[in-house]
Amino acid sequence: MAKTKTAYVCTECGADYAKWQGQCTACSAWNTISEMRGVSANSSGGNQRGSRFEGFAGSLSGVQSLDSISLSEQSRISSGMRELDRVLGGGLVEGSAILMGGHPGAGKSTLLLQTVCNLAQQLPALYVTGEESLQQVALRAQRLGVPTKDLKMLSETSVERIIQIAEVEKPRILVVDSIQVMHISDVESAPGSVSQVRESAAYLTRFAKQTGTILFLVGHVTKDGSLAGPKVLEHMIDCSILLEGSSDSRYRTLRGIKNRFGAVNELGVFAMLEQGLKEVKNPSAIFLNRGDEAAPGSVVMVVWEGTRPMLVEIQALVDVAQGSYPRRVAVGLDQNRLAMLLAVLHRHGSMHCADQDVFINVVGGVKVYETSADLALLAAVVSSFRDRTLPQDLVIFGEVGLSGEIRPVPSGQERIYEAAKHGFTRALVPKANAPRKPVEGMKVIAVSKLSEAIDALLDLGD
Repeated sequence: MAKTKTAYVCTECGADYAKWQGQCTACSAWNTISEMRGVSANSSGGNQRGSRFEGFAGSLSGVQSLDSISLSEQSRISSGMRELDRVLGGGLVEGSAILMGGHPGAGKSTLLLQTVCNLAQQLPALYVTGEESLQQVALRAQRLGVPTKDLKMLSETSVERIIQIAEVEKPRILVVDSIQVMHISDVESAPGSVSQVRESAAYLTRFAKQTGTILFLVGHVTKDGSLAGPKVLEHMIDCSILLEGSSDSRYRTLRGIKNRFGAVNELGVFAMLEQGLKEVKNPSAIFLNRGDEAAPGSVVMVVWEGTRPMLVEIQALVDVAQGSYPRRVAVGLDQNRLAMLLAVLHRHGSMHCADQDVFINVVGGVKVYETSADLALLAAVVSSFRDRTLPQDLVIFGEVGLSGEIRPVPSGQERIYEAAKHGFTRALVPKANAPRKPVEGMKVIAVSKLSEAIDALLDLGD
């Protein structure tokens, strides 16, 4: 009889405890510790599962000096989609474990089915579906119009059974949809629990490392957008990517959260069509689909996503507060940073918005995480507050400090060149980001303080 071992694990950070407690002392999160039951290491089931990968574990035990390690570049396999390859760091790496998360209906299964069907024409691939039937997947593939002849399918939720079949089929690419429904018989808990998700992911990842198989795991997300399941799951895999997009928008953004083989925070843009997800090669063009007539509160900013600049429109609406407490709403930006910037605008820009409702929206559903949007945000607020329309050929970027200074941002000149490519003729930028040589067709307005930026905006506004 296998001996069971009970532990209490924090779902946020993966810390273990001998007994349950309300707060995790490692990450200070409340009510995130849940019970996990598994088989102890000295049980027969644990030894049987571990013996399957003894060869892999032994290969890691050899000690080498750092200068003797080979630095040959790892070969990559193109997925057939440039946007996906960009987020993955240049392509697929053999033996890598990739976790794709996203809200229901975002298109996770659609994107993976398109990718694997195309790759199956060159490499042996196995698609394991645990949530849908094989007929449902076949109907989706028929609707997408992808080649289905070479892709092998399996409907299974037992990890042991999946590994047994994979050892026979020897696929180069293995897709498991989704990790939340997989289970291991030795673990005494329901599928989707902390212990099942962690053990199943560890089992599959270890198999991928030993055999050099490219592993795709599909994961669900919670209502706040974070990956469901234990946080330790993100530490096990090599790459974590998140597919974002609202149900009422035709565009989806694929963002890299973690990548051991490339840069993080890369962004890929796809359009959801009847034929599935199609990559958007020029994201700036779709996010700049503005109206024919300029309106107050609208301005274009240049954000840096991974390794490329992207032009996005930001809108602001400032109106007299309808209640006792003015509202501060930011869609696509940090709401706390909005409140801070409004305080800076009042102190160093002499604009009082305490009795005004302020609404900020980044057009296209894009989420901006960097501080280069500060100056564009305040410019949109000033434009709406003063009811002054800004020129449509104006682009703005820059970070705003608490003392009202305009700080430079990385890759400033590349942002200006990207704006010039799309027909913008004027740019309001930090003084330290002003190019040394004039940019053809572009008038650069360099500012060092918020007061200078507001004066320049009011001069440009109609």
